[in-house]
Amino acid sequence: MIAHVRGQVAEKFANSVIIDVHGVGYEVTLTAIDFDNLNLNDDIKLYTYHHIREQSEELFGFSSLAAKKLFELLITVQGIGPKAAMAILSLAPVEEVRNAIANADSVYVSKASGVGKKSAERVIVDLRDKVGLPTYYGRKSEPEQQILPENDDALDALMSLGFTLADATKALEGVDIELPVESRIREALKKR
Repeated sequence: MIAHVRGQVAEKFANSVIIDVHGVGYEVTLTAIDFDNLNLNDDIKLYTYHHIREQSEELFGFSSLAAKKLFELLITVQGIGPKAAMAILSLAPVEEVRNAIANADSVYVSKASGVGKKSAERVIVDLRDKVGLPTYYGRKSEPEQQILPENDDALDALMSLGFTLADATKALEGVDIELPVESRIREALKKR
């Protein structure tokens, strides 16, 4: 499996890019948000999901490990394939999408292209307990909400240490986001 690619953006088209990795071009399908943030000749690293089907192979790319892990959770839901999962992740930054699922906001999820009301409800039922606690979206009654950064290196590091997305989110809850990444990881590990 191809876990990530690091290289230069050689071409952009539709919702895909070709990443030149030492002379080999990898076509990677991206979310709309990641696609908009890339420019030709940018040096980037994308976490990838290598999707193999009977007649094709595709790479789906993500700017953060959290986005990749949420994608992997989404495609476990019956009726949600890679394209629908990418449409859901294209709605907003990954933390906002995760929070919508954690808050059981099926109306928000159903806004994704190709995702109907029933599929959105299935996403909520299957994943609500797996994505972690909501950090800000839909919890306006609580005064001080912690908003995690979109590309949270501490969250990615905890997940690479074997934490699930839900466990990593819970471990970082209450840890000051202004601390350096190493300190945030240390504080999160102390909670465990």
